[in-house]
Amino acid sequence: MFKHLKSASPAFASCPHGSATALALLLMLLPAAQAAQPLGCLIEAERVTDVGTPVVGIVDKVMVERGDIVKAGQVLAVLRAPVERATLSVASSRAQSNAELQAAIAAAKFNQERLARAEDLFKQKFISQQALDQARSEADLSAQKLVQAREQREVSRQEREVASAQLSQRTIRSPINGVVAERFVSAGERVDDKPLLRIAKVDPLRVQLVAPVNLYNQVRVGGSANVVPELPGAALQTARVSMVDKVVDAASNTFRVHLELPNPDGALPAGLRCKAEFVLPATLAKAGPAGTQ
Repeated sequence: MFKHLKSASPAFASCPHGSATALALLLMLLPAAQAAQPLGCLIEAERVTDVGTPVVGIVDKVMVERGDIVKAGQVLAVLRAPVERATLSVASSRAQSNAELQAAIAAAKFNQERLARAEDLFKQKFISQQALDQARSEADLSAQKLVQAREQREVSRQEREVASAQLSQRTIRSPINGVVAERFVSAGERVDDKPLLRIAKVDPLRVQLVAPVNLYNQVRVGGSANVVPELPGAALQTARVSMVDKVVDAASNTFRVHLELPNPDGALPAGLRCKAEFVLPATLAKAGPAGTQ
């Protein structure tokens, strides 16, 4: 072994008998990345969401099964809603009805024209002041009824929106892109505050690991790490550092790091153990542990 080191290092060859000093010098010149050991890590879903319902009801249909890939906004389940559908139908009919508004418009126009004729006749002294006042009152009254008809039309539209919102609460949609991790209910079950499904976001995946404190000043958010999943046939993956804990655990002299691992095709499942090794800048690697020169 020493013979091999002697041929590999001029500094070693210049020292007699391969002294320990030359050996130490050679080891200092070796890149720090070669001496670093891979760290154990765990691959998890980036987010896990239990999907529930804001209302109490009976499950009518469940559209997905465990393992299905879903998109944000996709319908997952539907609750029975005969009353809500009937309410929406009535509200829609009221909002679309124009008869009352059209009648109010016609009455207002007629009474306004009648008032104009009355004012002209009053100027020619063909009618009394009382007749003119009556025509003016009827015109004002029909104008107020037109305002009320328009306000009622707006109220009907708002009632339709409320009925539509109440009905939409009985359609359960996925809040995120992901995979169905668990299905808790079936058709016919009553649900209130318990979740219906569990959705796991697996693109990207989150890699959690605990690193020794001597790497603290070398690991930065935005940096990268090589990750090897403990899965037969799995290739080395490159992950991005997304979080470096600001608190060091005093007992173990370690800190937590989160990595973001792209998984666009869903090839990697969550829950795998793995090995990770940080890709450190060359200048930092040569500097050695934090606080040394």
